[in-house]
Amino acid sequence: MPRLSDTMTEGTVATWLKKVGDKVSEGDILAEIETDKATMEFESFNSGTLLYIGINEGETAAVDSLLAIIGKEGEDISGLISGGNSTLTTTEVKAEAPAEEQPTIDNSQSTALPKGVVVVTMPRLSDTMTEGTVATWLKKVGDKVSEGDILAEIETDKATMEFESFNAGTLLFIGINEGQSAPVDSVLAIIGPDGTDITGVAENFKKGGASVAPATTVEATTSSNVVATSTEVAPTENGGRIFASPLAKQIAKDKGINLSQVKGSGENGRITKSDVENFTTSAAASSQSQTVVTPSAVEVPTTVVKPFVPAGETFSEEIKNSQMRKTIAKRLSESIFTAPHFYLTIEVTMDEAMKSRAVINSVPDTKVSFNDMVIKACAMALKKHPKVNSQWKEDAITINHHVNVGVAVAVEDGLVVPVLRFTDQMSLSQIGGNVKDLAGKAKSKKLQPAEMEGSTFTVSNLGMFGIQSFTSIINQPNSAILSVGAIEEKPVVKNGQIVVGNTMVLTLACDHRTVDGATGAQFLQTLRQYLENPVTMLA
Repeated sequence: MPRLSDTMTEGTVATWLKKVGDKVSEGDILAEIETDKATMEFESFNSGTLLYIGINEGETAAVDSLLAIIGKEGEDISGLISGGNSTLTTTEVKAEAPAEEQPTIDNSQSTALPKGVVVVTMPRLSDTMTEGTVATWLKKVGDKVSEGDILAEIETDKATMEFESFNAGTLLFIGINEGQSAPVDSVLAIIGPDGTDITGVAENFKKGGASVAPATTVEATTSSNVVATSTEVAPTENGGRIFASPLAKQIAKDKGINLSQVKGSGENGRITKSDVENFTTSAAASSQSQTVVTPSAVEVPTTVVKPFVPAGETFSEEIKNSQMRKTIAKRLSESIFTAPHFYLTIEVTMDEAMKSRAVINSVPDTKVSFNDMVIKACAMALKKHPKVNSQWKEDAITINHHVNVGVAVAVEDGLVVPVLRFTDQMSLSQIGGNVKDLAGKAKSKKLQPAEMEGSTFTVSNLGMFGIQSFTSIINQPNSAILSVGAIEEKPVVKNGQIVVGNTMVLTLACDHRTVDGATGAQFLQTLRQYLENPVTMLA
């Protein structure tokens, strides 16, 4: 089982694309594996016949568990599978570990690999990567390496990425120096117990035709690598190497910070993201006051362009999450990740609605908003299109014949959705009065739980903030939510003439498990008819 993300500890086989007995070529997709982040295709780095599947579809197993065995057709593998699906032994890991750590071994010489020694190869860090360039080594020969330590920064065809070690030990050999490029699966490094004699080990691994430095030079290159690396690692201001993570480099570039003034807190003085974010001019001044001036430095012009750093700027602060915020986060996350959303948008002419509202509000003690008219129109349209007024359950779809419209209300701590029960039976003035009452309770934190339960459809209106159009996340267990934009005065075409008109954009978010595209479109057509002809809502 490969480690397909930096936080992956186990994986689930979603689909096997090969079955036992199938021929497998290098690059063939063996299976689709669900990680903690995504479902990813896992390709074979070896050729042969699929002899054994250790983890069936739907099963979950820890990283490095026996996933499959590839070999020669008819080969006896009883000794390899005798341990079942438990984590592989050291010998088995050499045969089955992910390709980025274990290269194909020349079987005639496989016994030459000393105990505990692992050959790390140039990893395939993108689906189109065929070769990589070592931008920076963060470890040097002789350094201790722990599992999870960053070994090097590698340039792929898409980005510069950090490559971490999946093994612990001592870095015994570097096969690709900084600035050099090599094909995927070339010998990148050798890790093993301190003092292990690896003479001849590199020669036993032939990866993509790449030449590997003779093992006899290991001892010589070890001492020179130590000296060279220690000279280059220290951050300097006179053209020397500065080690920094790609993210730290990008942040420094965006903020105009000279990395030579930043003191690194990482391994070997490596500059990290936090070092750049916490950098201040006072820290730079302190660092410069301790700099030893060499004779060559005197010849450099003394004018230094100082990077711009906003005075007193704080980069972040933590605000403790309220229970409301936690609930909002939980429910909206559940909705967006479980309900397949799709969106339908229409533009509605609001000229007649504006005239009708002015007439209605001319009646004493009557106050109706455009939002009230939208809610009324939605309630009547839902009666004609009950599939939109539905609820998804694993074994059935519930069609609600009562209409309870939830109205999203913004409050100080977030968002609440009070519910108008039996909205379709209310008049416009009753809807207006109830919405005003519930919104007042919401903002004064006096809403009762029962007043926020039982919605079958939701309306969210940001038009009063000047928002032209937007999309909303469905308020489950509803199947749809309507996003209402602002009414805008704009040129429109009527009867072949360009005239001034008033329009409003409405966007319907639907749960595709219960509402099909045509169903949602028909609902919006009916909604438009009511809003463009408000008198029909009074019938």
